[in-house]
Amino acid sequence: MSLDSRRWSDAVCIPIGTMGTRDYSTRWFGLLPVKPNCLFTQLAKDTGMTAQTPHPPLNHIPQDILSAHDYEALALHFLPATHFAYIAGGSHEERCLRANREAFARYAILPRLLRDVTHGHTRTTVGNTTLLHPIMLAPVAFQRLAHSHAEAATAQAAEATDSTYIASTLSSVSLETIATHTGNNRWFQLYFQTEREATAQLVHRAEQASYQALVVTLDAAIQMPSLRALRAGFQMPSEISPANLANIVPAAESPVAAGQSRIFQGYMRHAPTWADLEWLLSVTRLPIWVKGVLHPQDAQALQALGIAGLVVSNHGGRALDEAPASLLALPAIRAAVGADYPVLFDSGIRSGSDIFKALALGANAVLIGRLAIYALAVAGALGVAHMIKLLHEELELTMAMAGCAQVSEINAACLTSSTQPVENISLPLI
Repeated sequence: MSLDSRRWSDAVCIPIGTMGTRDYSTRWFGLLPVKPNCLFTQLAKDTGMTAQTPHPPLNHIPQDILSAHDYEALALHFLPATHFAYIAGGSHEERCLRANREAFARYAILPRLLRDVTHGHTRTTVGNTTLLHPIMLAPVAFQRLAHSHAEAATAQAAEATDSTYIASTLSSVSLETIATHTGNNRWFQLYFQTEREATAQLVHRAEQASYQALVVTLDAAIQMPSLRALRAGFQMPSEISPANLANIVPAAESPVAAGQSRIFQGYMRHAPTWADLEWLLSVTRLPIWVKGVLHPQDAQALQALGIAGLVVSNHGGRALDEAPASLLALPAIRAAVGADYPVLFDSGIRSGSDIFKALALGANAVLIGRLAIYALAVAGALGVAHMIKLLHEELELTMAMAGCAQVSEINAACLTSSTQPVENISLPLI
């Protein structure tokens, strides 16, 4: 059975080539031994593999993968060093990138005793849609950097695991092609183009391809460069380009006048404004979400404008390097918009317990970005589906131990400040 025809209920046993099927859920309880000659060790010893000749993608799940986070360490051996630097790196000196991960360590989860969770499940509601689990795939550009099947493979994994897939404007595969590989739970991430006509064209294509929502990214009109990628010598391969923009001719740019700023009057001259967002609301029937929200006042203004929901995100640490960790911004955003307004979370998640913490601090669901790309590099669609399955089981395990039988029972009372030593901590009130 092909991966794209499988459903979440079938995903407990994932096909792994000639080895048949194996129940990976038992990995949680240490019932399957790890071979001494594991892939991590073999790759480390394999002198034939260098940064210039990464290991080709697998058609099975490595037995070493014991947690979703393992895909990050393994991906280093499956990607050219320059590609890994681009994917893993953040803006400038990567303060925001590090802050995203450090924020999760500032919270601990309180275990509860004698709770009956035998009726438990992870179903949740986002907007008007009921999801089987609160794990969505974030819009990530240029996925052909990680695997030749690119976004088509991650879309297949989303279909196999009943996960909502958000296709990027800068996908290396067209939004129409992606739509043929994923299920009904597909959204389209939109970057405003220089000309409104070009933006409207993308919106119309998304509508025609039966995407269910638009996610407008507003925090990346300009970005700080990634010093890690620059120092690694990364350059976008000539064969990789944004397929959705292939027929859009960029408007001619007039030079910056003498005495004007290359930033303010140059790069920012076409940055979207509130007027652009109001125009977008008038030209589509699709619900519009806004991604990149960190300030409570912005959240309230977007809610008042009629935006369907928000994504609390700092672009995975790839926009303003001094921005706060998304997790630390989340409670204030939730307080600003109230308990019933839809809020998603993005940036820094590596485990099911991370998902639990984001839900406890106010998110209705979370977006997974880099971790999906690491899994894609290691084992294509199969790897991404397996990674989502691991995250789902990690979340279920955390819920069970915290005494939460449903996502709706996860709240700030489930958390306390962590005992892990972290310097200069300033916790938001929970």
